[in-house]
Amino acid sequence: MLRLAVATQAESYDRLREPLAERDIDVVALQTTERTIPIGGVSFPDVDVGYVFPPRLMEGDVAAAALSVPWVNDRAAVLRSRNKAGTLQRLSDAGVSVPETVLISDPVEREDLIAAFDRFDPPVLVKPNSASRGAGVTLAHDLDSFLGIADYLDLVHDYRAADDQSFLVQEYVPDAHDYRVMVLDGAVIGAVERRLPEAVDTDRWKHNVHHGGTPTPVELDDESRAIAERVADVLEIPLLGVDLLATEGRIVVTETNARPTIDPEHYADGFWDRLAATIRRVAGRDGHR
Repeated sequence: MLRLAVATQAESYDRLREPLAERDIDVVALQTTERTIPIGGVSFPDVDVGYVFPPRLMEGDVAAAALSVPWVNDRAAVLRSRNKAGTLQRLSDAGVSVPETVLISDPVEREDLIAAFDRFDPPVLVKPNSASRGAGVTLAHDLDSFLGIADYLDLVHDYRAADDQSFLVQEYVPDAHDYRVMVLDGAVIGAVERRLPEAVDTDRWKHNVHHGGTPTPVELDDESRAIAERVADVLEIPLLGVDLLATEGRIVVTETNARPTIDPEHYADGFWDRLAATIRRVAGRDGHR
């Protein structure tokens, strides 16, 4: 039986275990955080392939070095997706439509911040360059609010241990349909539209599930499917969540997630067989042990 190391959150680990066991893949928990790791010792289980590179890069790199196995989504793939500005630059260069965006690398002069803000029609989104789940994303309706947010981020980035000292100023796309599309080995396997419950205050604008949004399975049109598959192809990431905003006559890619939560009830029939085939391909196995 093929042994798959899984270092993702417990939710995905639990969902992977039984369906993959039915396909002769043993899902093995890989703990890389909140523990001690003797360097040079036998600290990790014996596995054949990894699922998605661990969430913390430092500890994950130790585990990857000790295991010396291929990953479905390796370190490079996770880093490529995590860097929102880098992702948008690659996609824009490839002709994929993205929101107008400016990367701010702290510290910058006040006049540079004003010039960046003046590129947009307010409000503007301000978001961390490498966070996920909508964390830290805010909306600035005027220049003073934007400069106040920038001042606060400058204080945070002044901490010497801060790894990422950049943030994005981005076009706000109002009244858009917000889609999360899952792509596996170059093909869309499912999509949801993230909506706020009707009872929620209409002034709220974040649709992320972790901020109260509800995922509703949808059937994408051909254009949206083609865009999501193109994104995965450009970024060369086997398992990828692609975020789309769709308005009348326009579809833009806002960001991607190379460490997506598994939600099989939202995916097409045959998902587990396709995921198992991907894992075997990455492991270099055509059949069973």
